[in-house]
Amino acid sequence: MCQCLVLSYRDFIMADSIMSKAATMEIPINSNGDTGTLTEDDSLEQDLQQVMVSGPNLNETSIVSGGYGGPAGGIIPTSTIKDIRMKSRGVSLPKSQSAASRLAQHPDQHPGSSNHNTSNSTEEVTRGVAVEKLDSVKKWGINTYKCTKQMFSERFGRGSRTVDLELEAQIDVLRETKSKYENILRLATALISHFQSMVQTQQALGDTFTDLSQKSPELQDEFGYNAETQKLLCKNGEALLGAINFFVSSINTLVNKTMEDTLMTIKLYENARLEFDAYRSDLEELSLGPRDAATMVRIEMAQHDYQIHRDKYERLRSDVTIKLKFLEENKVKVMHKQLLLFHNAISAYFAGNQQQLEQTLIQFNVKLKPPGSDKPSWLEEQ
Repeated sequence: MCQCLVLSYRDFIMADSIMSKAATMEIPINSNGDTGTLTEDDSLEQDLQQVMVSGPNLNETSIVSGGYGGPAGGIIPTSTIKDIRMKSRGVSLPKSQSAASRLAQHPDQHPGSSNHNTSNSTEEVTRGVAVEKLDSVKKWGINTYKCTKQMFSERFGRGSRTVDLELEAQIDVLRETKSKYENILRLATALISHFQSMVQTQQALGDTFTDLSQKSPELQDEFGYNAETQKLLCKNGEALLGAINFFVSSINTLVNKTMEDTLMTIKLYENARLEFDAYRSDLEELSLGPRDAATMVRIEMAQHDYQIHRDKYERLRSDVTIKLKFLEENKVKVMHKQLLLFHNAISAYFAGNQQQLEQTLIQFNVKLKPPGSDKPSWLEEQ
């Protein structure tokens, strides 16, 4: 009986020491956060597991790595140690219902997930724009290199160029015509300036004669005749200035708008012709080389680019031909009207035929500006 009591008391002491040892056990932790090798035997581990099962929930407790009173950074949940021990034995771990696992199972409920998706989409759009710009710069560089090479080849007589003799002749005639019309425009503008100065002088002279006719009774009739003559000349001069201004305005529209628009299309046509010849020369050079797999791919790409620039060249050539035709018709119509106006107005003025001059203005729908209309109003001066 006593021996049984002694054995029971010894078992009780052993269980108590095991529980106290489990509560105050120090677990070494290396620099990576992993637990060190446990030195207890299998029986001790089984006893510890039984104590954990029968005792309080150790998932909610912690073990201090540096003993009691250690820093807070050394506190390690016992569930982590248990998971590490079971992983070392090859036992699969059950799914944890902690907050971290719930967030991992439901990532769409994370408060920052929407912001993260928005930032990702913004980055993708920005990256796409950058790639497009890089591709456009690359294509521009290749095209510029080919065109520059073709231009120098033509200038030094080493390369061939596509020539439309009839169209080139029409373009040369247009440029020469534009230069001559610009000279007419410059001379007509100078005529307006000089004639306007003469009209202003005649007006001042007529005012002076009128003033002297009132202050010189003995020469009142003579001053009066001259004053009336200068006022009549001034009136006719203003009518002629209106006709010449209308002539200059129409020539300016024809030269600096209609012809200039056609010349801009011609410039685009010439650039397209240069690009077409550059890609044509590139295709011919590749066709003369070896016909391996890589070269065949380059030939197909060159053929595609050649066809694109050929279509562009032919389209612009057609546009230039049409614009040259309409420009010639418009030029004849405009210049016929304006040259007739200029002749009739000049002839009527210097012939002193005031009635014919007024009829000419009415015939060509020329409206005279009232005196002083060219001066800015007081509101514009403020």
